[in-house]
Amino acid sequence: MTAWTARRRLASAQELLPIEDVLEDVVLLRNGECRAVLQAGCVNFALKSAPEQEAILAAYRRFLNGLTYPLQLLVRVVPTDVEAYLRGLQGDGAAPSETLARLARDHEAFVRRIARERTLLDRRFYVVVPSGPAPARSRGGILRAWRRGDPARARLDLIGIRRQLGFRCAEVAHGLAAVGISTRRLDGDELTGLWRSALAGTPSTATVAARGPAHGPVVTARAATEVNHG
Repeated sequence: MTAWTARRRLASAQELLPIEDVLEDVVLLRNGECRAVLQAGCVNFALKSAPEQEAILAAYRRFLNGLTYPLQLLVRVVPTDVEAYLRGLQGDGAAPSETLARLARDHEAFVRRIARERTLLDRRFYVVVPSGPAPARSRGGILRAWRRGDPARARLDLIGIRRQLGFRCAEVAHGLAAVGISTRRLDGDELTGLWRSALAGTPSTATVAARGPAHGPVVTARAATEVNHG
């Protein structure tokens, strides 16, 4: 057995993953590139009138045609955390009127009954925004400086990357806002939670805790029909 074969056998499974590290609100990939992630809302397109639908499509076309870099759209559908959803409905703790309190209790009972009978799914949408290519003067960019233990250089590269990603995230947020979709950039803890939950196939607890459920649970019947109760 050669030394190279021995090293291959001792390699960690982590080396097969594309992510090297999460630095603040930036995802560092093993190839030296970086990513930012926006959590996006949604638009109920089917409930819009024909003119509204055409306006949404036109704004979305303008947004896509104006991009000079690729985007990755990630849609995650996972079992919903019913308790987190119900806590989000409680608001800021202010005492509601008797009518609102009664409606809230009825809705909570309805959600719990549906959760016992059917599968509740949580649908979340993410936009992955890339950084530009690493500068030629530093092949590998921040990854090279980071691995070589050069914190000053790595910090300088990170500042430039964050500036570029911040500009691109603002551009994407502005374009999607014209379609009626709100966005929010994930921080370091939320990025780590999203990556961990994507590997495990579970809801992203960091995102849920920070914002509460982005959408109501999607009720999936045994016949695979879906009804949105958000």
